[in-house]
Formats: sequence, C-alpha cells, structure tokens
Amino acid sequence: MIYENMEWIQPDLVRAFQAEETDAYRICTFRDGWVERYGSDVLVSYQTAIAQERLTTELRLWSLSVGFNFTRVFARFLPKQNSGREAPRLITGDSSAPLQAMALERGLRYGIDFGAGYSTGLFVDQRHNRTFVRSLRPKNVLNCFAYTCSFSVAAATTGAMTTSIDLSKKSLIRGRENFLLNGQPITAHRFVPGDVMEYLPRLARKGDKFDLIILDPPTFSRSKIGKAFQVERDFETLLVNALEVGERDCHVLLSTNCTRLDEHALEVMGRFGLKASRRAGTLHREAALPDFPLGVGASTVWLTLR
Repeated sequence: MIYENMEWIQPDLVRAFQAEETDAYRICTFRDGWVERYGSDVLVSYQTAIAQERLTTELRLWSLSVGFNFTRVFARFLPKQNSGREAPRLITGDSSAPLQAMALERGLRYGIDFGAGYSTGLFVDQRHNRTFVRSLRPKNVLNCFAYTCSFSVAAATTGAMTTSIDLSKKSLIRGRENFLLNGQPITAHRFVPGDVMEYLPRLARKGDKFDLIILDPPTFSRSKIGKAFQVERDFETLLVNALEVGERDCHVLLSTNCTRLDEHALEVMGRFGLKASRRAGTLHREAALPDFPLGVGASTVWLTLR
C-alpha cells in the first residue's frame, strides 16, 4: 500500500507476522524516514519535520486499514552525526506508562526500552539472521558487539552456550534480561564487558573455539580509554581475528549498517579474511526481508568455514 510515495506493508503481511508470533517489524519506508512496530507501540523515525508529520498522519490511515490498534507512538529524529542522537519522545499515548515494553519475534521475547537511548534494543532488520541462527542449532556461540544479546538469546533457545561481548555494561544487563524473558538461565552463558578487538586475541591464546560467530559492529564506537573502532577501517582486522577462533564448519555473520559497505563489499572482505587466515570457506546471503525494500536495512553476508 502506497500513500504518496510511502511504502506501507500490506494487510496480508501483517497477518503473516501475527501467525508466526512476530510483532516487531518495519511498517513503512519513506525517503526521509520510516515507521516500525514494537509490540503495541510504534516508532516513527524521521529526517525532517514534514516527514514526521506525514508519517504520523498516514500511520493512522494505515492502522485503520489493517486493524492495528497501537497504544503509543514515539518519534525519533535521525541526525547526520551520531553525536546528535537522542532517545525517542512520546507523541501519542499515556505519558505515565513505563518506557519499557516487550516485543515478539517468531515466538521469542525481547525487551524494548524507549528511554534507554537512541536505539530501542532490537534491530528488526536482523530477523532473518536470528532465524538462521536458530536453524543452525550451534553449540558454542561468540557474539561480538552483542548489544542486548538478541543473537545470543536466539542461539541459547536451541541449546547453545554463548559468549556475548560489548563495551556497554548496561546493554549486557539488558541482554541478561532478554535471556530471562525467554526462560533461559544466565549461569551457563558469558557476558563480557570489554573491547572486542582486545578480547578476541585472548580467546585465541586460550584455545577457545566457536561454531558460530556474530560480527555486527557499530559504524563507530570508542572505548573508555579512548580507543576507536571504525567499521570501514577495522572490519577486515576484526574478521581475521575472529577466524582464529572459528571451528571447522563455523558460520560467521558479517553485517553492518554502514551505508558505504554493501553486500559486495562484505563479500570482498570475506574473501580477504579467508586468504589472510589461510582458511577455506563459502559465502551466502539470506533472503530479503518482506517488510524492507531492496537495499534498505543492514547489509549482510554469511561466511561458512570449510
């Protein structure tokens, strides 16, 4: 359904999401913003005030057409620089209600927090990749730049042991909460607050090995001691270090939201990583998401070691 060049998902896709117990997905993609659902809440992300007004107005038309009764609408400005990022603000709904909520993705529960910062806690464009993780049924998972540990949770529900690394202790606390939301004990899993680039060599020296590795780094981050990670500059080094702890037949996710790195660039990095580490492997891409237009969302490639 299109309202003046805005792409809103069709009612049959909404019903398909409901049937698979998913209520976190992209509702609309527009040139200057987008709209996403998280449970009964909606987040409008916009670049201009005009885009926010149009998206918010036409959200109401769309919700009537599909029978979706949202309880709250939050709005989030999309700045050009990360330094300008702010937490979403409530524009419709009960201002006294908690800013924490829960969303479902194919039966799994994930905590959502509209007051914790710019991001809500769940990246819906990684849905197919989390499902692929579940289908692999890995035994030992390394989740780098784990954020709120959604990949770790997906793996743990199929019996995997997981190691989640992130600079933010607060994000890892939210990750533990996601484990508990899904009835998963946290005692058998490692949550490491630290720098991935420093921790990977330690794992290699210890002889730790993993059959699934998640590499979904931020475009830019800085540790407490001022050490910076820049995805265009550092992704190849990250991959080579990660391959040192990959088992034979290990699956490695290469993913980024950096607009200057598309799937082709990730494939080039993947081949470089194999050559540099003297490993053999194959590359594949998961199917496109039905709620995202082609070329929108995270760029993703899977590397399988042989």
